[in-house]
Amino acid sequence: MPKLKGKMLIAQGGGPTVVINQSLVGAILEARKYDEIDAVYGSRHGVSGILKEDFVDLSNVDEKHLESVASTPGSSLGTTRDKPDQEYCEKMFEVMQKHNIRYFFYIGGNDSADTCRIVNEEAKKVGYELRVIHIPKTIDNDLPGTDHCPGFGSAARYVALAFRGVNFDNAALPGVYIGVVMGRHAGFLTAASVLAKTKESDGPHLIYTPEKNFDIHHFTHAVKEIYEKYGRCIVAVSEGIHDKDGAPIATKLMKQIEHDAHGNVQLSGNGALADLLSERVKDHTGISRVRGDTFGYLQRSFVGCVSSIDSNEAREVGHHAVEFAMSGDVDGSVAIKRKSEYSVGYELIDLSIVAAQTKIMPEDFFESDTMVSEKFIQYIKPLVGDLDETIHLDAPKV
Repeated sequence: MPKLKGKMLIAQGGGPTVVINQSLVGAILEARKYDEIDAVYGSRHGVSGILKEDFVDLSNVDEKHLESVASTPGSSLGTTRDKPDQEYCEKMFEVMQKHNIRYFFYIGGNDSADTCRIVNEEAKKVGYELRVIHIPKTIDNDLPGTDHCPGFGSAARYVALAFRGVNFDNAALPGVYIGVVMGRHAGFLTAASVLAKTKESDGPHLIYTPEKNFDIHHFTHAVKEIYEKYGRCIVAVSEGIHDKDGAPIATKLMKQIEHDAHGNVQLSGNGALADLLSERVKDHTGISRVRGDTFGYLQRSFVGCVSSIDSNEAREVGHHAVEFAMSGDVDGSVAIKRKSEYSVGYELIDLSIVAAQTKIMPEDFFESDTMVSEKFIQYIKPLVGDLDETIHLDAPKV
């Protein structure tokens, strides 16, 4: 097969993470090894930059500088929440033809994978050889076909450590604490809070995720029960919790509902759910000290909380994406496959597996509707890494 010569284009989409630039740099440095890649372009602010032809030339950027970028959080090329439709993708493809783009890499979640799928189909329609590879990224950990997603491990580490700190705070000054964590459809990130527990009485005492229907009456009863048992209660709850009819609890409690660029109910942009659940507990349990927090954007790109496994794997998916593209006329999404103990391999899976699809937590990751299982804990521990030891004061009573 003759070598495919042309330019490479890479972009970042969706929410930033603390390790997304590792994937970017991994792809750039690997691309430099191949003579058939004439130049490496980066699109500013994702797919919107492609339409505007807002590109930067990454071909000769100093490697030392790139390594500094790799360890920097956020999307260094800029990102977007644009969700391209057929017409949008057709215009993107026209721009790619104009610049002789032959290799397209898009770092992002399930919507980004869907963009890759549509662009790839456009190229095939007219017989234009274009290799399209989706590089996975999302703190929600909700992409099918892969064991886990780059960005999740570090965000999960942040959530676990935040709840561990909350646990000691709450033990010192008891009350009810409710922490709302990102996760519209999948509860992996919220469930990571379980790593805060070092003994049974530690919080979080209750974990609520979108995989389970949420009942406000059962919730207040469970909080009161835990409070009466331990004299305090810590709750971890996903922003996307919903009732048995699938209606987000946030929409049932909010007076004014906002929507994001994709038409989804805005769940992360305010603290309404935490405040409303806190008020509900106060009103229906008689407990006066109730506090609610919304973790919001802090989970995504917190500088001091990077999992080394997550960082390494984010680099590897970028590296392998280019390797796969250069191996022949292929397209797809890079998937991480877990092996025995903890080691992983990388495979290229069909875009249709990931495109616009969502993975949720399996049933065996739950011990009950309000607590995760030991199997989930074993799944997530290697991704988060070792957590600093914390000690409860142990001294005899006078």
